[in-house]
Amino acid sequence: MFLAFTTFTFSFLGILALSKAANGLGLVDKPNARKSHSGHIPLVGGVSIFFSSSIAFLLILSFTTTTMALFASLTLMALTGVLDDRFDLSVRLRIMIQLIAASILVFSADIQIHRLGNPFGFGDINLFFLSGPFTILAIMTAMNAYNMVDGIDGLLGLLATISFVGLAFLACITGNTLVLFCACIMILALIPYLLFNLEVIKGRKVFMGDAGSMFIGLVIVWMMVLILNPDLVKHYGLNVELNLSSSYEVRPVVMLWVIALPLMDMLGVMVRRVVKKQNPFKPDRDHLHHIFLRAGFSSLETLLIISVSALFWLSVGLGLEYLQVSESAIFALYLFVFGVYLFCLMKAQLVVTVFRTFVTRAHS
Repeated sequence: MFLAFTTFTFSFLGILALSKAANGLGLVDKPNARKSHSGHIPLVGGVSIFFSSSIAFLLILSFTTTTMALFASLTLMALTGVLDDRFDLSVRLRIMIQLIAASILVFSADIQIHRLGNPFGFGDINLFFLSGPFTILAIMTAMNAYNMVDGIDGLLGLLATISFVGLAFLACITGNTLVLFCACIMILALIPYLLFNLEVIKGRKVFMGDAGSMFIGLVIVWMMVLILNPDLVKHYGLNVELNLSSSYEVRPVVMLWVIALPLMDMLGVMVRRVVKKQNPFKPDRDHLHHIFLRAGFSSLETLLIISVSALFWLSVGLGLEYLQVSESAIFALYLFVFGVYLFCLMKAQLVVTVFRTFVTRAHS
């Protein structure tokens, strides 16, 4: 209870304090061709989430070399996000720093994905010497996926919350106390941000900023690896106790469903850009939420549709894992869903027309 109160309070008060300093620090989001909001909105949500969750992490983790490596990686990524929000860093520099932060986590904290399970039905796939590079790629993918999905109010916050709910569930069934506590901490740190971002608290609107999106992506992959490799938990010296015990082992393929929509959205948009012979990292308005908005849905309707979809697909993945459906079938279903999504994205104009017709009829 004390941990929950501390996390929520520090996140809430942090947003209030940083919002007042945002203009002086230059941490504000200004309207432009891709951003239709009015006024200068403080980009402090992510910074507050970082500070409040880090304080909570420090309360439950012992001071070990592994913990130090974790905080070095998280701090570097959050700081990079702040600098990007302030000075608009180049893509090349941002990726380079992401690579450094991911490498610290992988090689200093031993956060590595060693096996992929049996997604093709031909037997377990062990990565061996590729474990490190693959995990770095996974971390960078997650960071950019959550960064790119941040397009309308509440979307990044709710999609991140849904992912942490999924991780908390997996932590419960595997008896992973560390991940359960950390997932709950992240959810509690996100709630105040959502209250401000969705203007439940009037007149105090804030945005997440790159500091939050990249920090969240890094934390999510860290927790995923700890669930897949529970023996690593002992290196963090957990200071709190909770009577959770289980011999259940999560299969790696289920993790695709924990970050299903952010991952599909990022990969789909990048594939579409490559097909159109564009820079895959070039910002555009072809993300899933843009399609719904062009179809005539309001921002709130779009937020609800995408968030409910993310929760649905998370439930599907967790349900298939609970029922012990074969890994190859789970992976095949994920590829099928992604294929349908990619087709709709490639035919975005047609999809928009169909949606717009549906919306018009629904509102008439």
